[in-house]
Amino acid sequence: MAETSTIEWTDATWNPVTGCTKISAGCDHCYAERFSERFRGVPGHPFETGFDLTLRPARLQQPLLWRQPKMIFVNSMSDLFHKEVPVSFIDSVFDTMERADWHTFQVLTKRSSLMRAYLRRRYGSGRGPAHIWCGVSVEDGTKLSRVRHLREAPAGIRFLSIEPLIGPVGPVDLLGIDWVIVGGESGPRARPMAPEWVRDVRDQCRAAGVAFFFKQWGGHRPKAGDAFWMAESGQSFQRLPWIEPR
Repeated sequence: MAETSTIEWTDATWNPVTGCTKISAGCDHCYAERFSERFRGVPGHPFETGFDLTLRPARLQQPLLWRQPKMIFVNSMSDLFHKEVPVSFIDSVFDTMERADWHTFQVLTKRSSLMRAYLRRRYGSGRGPAHIWCGVSVEDGTKLSRVRHLREAPAGIRFLSIEPLIGPVGPVDLLGIDWVIVGGESGPRARPMAPEWVRDVRDQCRAAGVAFFFKQWGGHRPKAGDAFWMAESGQSFQRLPWIEPR
């Protein structure tokens, strides 16, 4: 676990799983893969096996040892709902999150149908704990099925990470969605993000009364232009208490 994080919408990260495989265009320039592969073959390094999917059971209890409340991004270096992660291991992750209820956990996936199925098995027709936020990544309008799967999942809090935004999203059904993050791609091969794509999502959030957070413009200098976007958004980022637990 990292006690601090440079990700603006969280405080810390917790990685009981690392490594992943690509499933859509949003994965093409994955920052986690780029970081991990730098250390492939380095003896004794946590990423000695690069970005290969790796379960890390020794980390399962870490949040229970962190007594100060934090907002924790779960698996910033992987996807908890990767098809090769055993359900029993996902159960252990959720067991820890439920026990460590003084924290807020943010679980983000591109495997939205698998997350929906898991949450239905775990929480039935009710809603999961409000301190466990579940979200999906959407990179353009071709991946809106992920939003539908999230809306159909009994998550305590639901959020969208529209990042990297690499194409127009179009109309989004935001019913039941609590929070939307938008950001451009960063890194040496970053794809450009058009201003109108961001404005469209922002305006839909305004109309639906959904919290909107603009993370970054992206590119080689990912923070360039952020002051403009934060001013134009008309909404500042607040971690709490703008989401009311159900």
